[in-house]
Amino acid sequence: MEGQVQGVGYRYFAQDRALELGLTGYAKNLFDGRVEVVAEGLPDRVAVFSKLMEKGPPFADVKRISVAEEPATGEFESFYVR
Repeated sequence: MEGQVQGVGYRYFAQDRALELGLTGYAKNLFDGRVEVVAEGLPDRVAVFSKLMEKGPPFADVKRISVAEEPATGEFESFYVR
């Protein structure tokens, strides 16, 4: 995610939405000001999650998201903030 996404609760917003949707994965801040989010789960729920990430929490200003679909690895037990 690009834009004003650090310091606005974006990672915790992602975690809350992912857990509500039964997704696993993580959200972490990157050094360049972006947030990386990896989510695994049912395709329809991941699609809903992706739409929610486009907006983010109230104080976020999401400029752009990049989505890369890859096969699920099953390596996550929950959704974590890193």
